[in-house]
Amino acid sequence: MQSSKRLPRLIVVLGPTASGKSALAVELARRLSGAVISADSRQVYRGLDVGTGKITKREMRGVPHYLLDVADPRRQYTAARYAKDAGRATQKVLARGKVPILCGGTGLYIDAALYGGTFAKGAPDPLFRKRMERLSTEALFVLLEQRDPARARTIDRHNRRRLIRALEIIAATGTSARPLSRTLRFETLKIGVARSKTELARRIRVRLARDLKRGLVQEVQRLHRDGLSFRRLNELGLEYALIARYLKGEIKTRQELEEALGRAIIKYAKRQMTWFKRDPEISWVSSSRKALALARSFLKGVH
Repeated sequence: MQSSKRLPRLIVVLGPTASGKSALAVELARRLSGAVISADSRQVYRGLDVGTGKITKREMRGVPHYLLDVADPRRQYTAARYAKDAGRATQKVLARGKVPILCGGTGLYIDAALYGGTFAKGAPDPLFRKRMERLSTEALFVLLEQRDPARARTIDRHNRRRLIRALEIIAATGTSARPLSRTLRFETLKIGVARSKTELARRIRVRLARDLKRGLVQEVQRLHRDGLSFRRLNELGLEYALIARYLKGEIKTRQELEEALGRAIIKYAKRQMTWFKRDPEISWVSSSRKALALARSFLKGVH
């Protein structure tokens, strides 16, 4: 926990996919007169609902939510833009006398919200990208492992666009695309939702089955019909990339698709935990009662 009397207070609720962080954030917001600011790199996009596990109006239970459905999925939304949007959303929440609760599983976006949006970045380099395009996806990942092992542990190893962009930034700047500033904009309490590996895997399987019944495949079909190319769907990762392959016939059967989805989501959850484990300031909790006690003590200034 970072503290400064001059900084406004903000609570972060984080954890891997399917851990139950959205429900916990809503519970805290209802008890503490708060509002939730999403920190998810795909829930910002309109129309990406089932596949991202986006909270529904009913699940919000009347709690205001920010930074959902703010971007066109045909265009890339960056962490730098998110940092600015999150800063504005947080100020709106504070101006209304409510407690800002940042909730999500995208570690880079959480850092961007807390530290601001100055990132190491290089201008697009067409020649560099052309050279990288000649490499296989696996070769790109191995190269990133060599040049930035920390980034390699958290990136989607099957997402060619992100792999090439990460390598491009390193080549241009000598560093990776993390916030350059390490000065907190807020006094911050970080609450992590703790689940055992077995329990998290079970929750992922249950949610995947539910999402498939809710029309996950049909959602991807609709997005493609509405103008998202298969290449763009691949860039959006995980469910969207795998279902795009299924629609193209590269994944042959529904059973093969469901098995591939389950494996990929569990691997993604492991990458999320790799990111979070490097942060000793996270207080991991297994109950909403413990989370609420931590939050109340934090807001009272009891550290």
